[in-house]
Amino acid sequence: MDELSFHTALYQGGEILDVGAHDGLLTLPLARLPGARVLAFEPLPSAFARLQQAVIAAHGALPPHIVLDPRALGAVPGQMTLSVPVLEGVAQEQWASLSKSYADFSSVGAERHEVAVTTIDALGLADLTHVKVDAEGYEYEVLRGARATLTRCRPVLTLEVEERHRPGSTHAVPAFLDALGYEVRFWHAGRFHPLADFDRATMQVASPDPAVFAASDPYIFIFYAWPEERTAEVMARWPG
Repeated sequence: MDELSFHTALYQGGEILDVGAHDGLLTLPLARLPGARVLAFEPLPSAFARLQQAVIAAHGALPPHIVLDPRALGAVPGQMTLSVPVLEGVAQEQWASLSKSYADFSSVGAERHEVAVTTIDALGLADLTHVKVDAEGYEYEVLRGARATLTRCRPVLTLEVEERHRPGSTHAVPAFLDALGYEVRFWHAGRFHPLADFDRATMQVASPDPAVFAASDPYIFIFYAWPEERTAEVMARWPG
């Protein structure tokens, strides 16, 4: 199960948030869903430029149903420093983070970008049905800034959550969603598993150092969440 398949299968129309859109890997296919309005947030300037180019290349211009925003999303509005590790002169954009500075790793340098931050609640969305979050350790803050919207709109979510980026995040993020009446599960071996089956000691072992690429097998880092009232629907679609 990948994120696009999950969102496509449960698609109900409406607004879609792509948080950490990067090059538009999900922005573009999600925007092709009938009646979709995609809001893609990408605060890293180089990635935002490529995202914009990709959307224009696909549509000839920026279409009205795709909104590109260079701000980050968090718990409160303001300004923050986005840090990007650099290995052998190459920026590792996929590790760009608001939650870590990479100052503790002697093997890497870092680029710093001052970025504007807003909250999902501040967007005033009325028909949010889907959310994808990939924030390299900042997922908890993104959700804290979305409490009212999640309560009101009840979207389904996919989240990339990794202990190597934020120790304790695989506890904190599901607990926050659970308090809002969400079911959080992970996909492995062809079916959804409850969080009680998630063994951090064997399923999510990886170095926080961008220069070290070894990871456990399996490495579970994508989590799927939906309102508890939709659990029967989801389980009927993916029995296991």
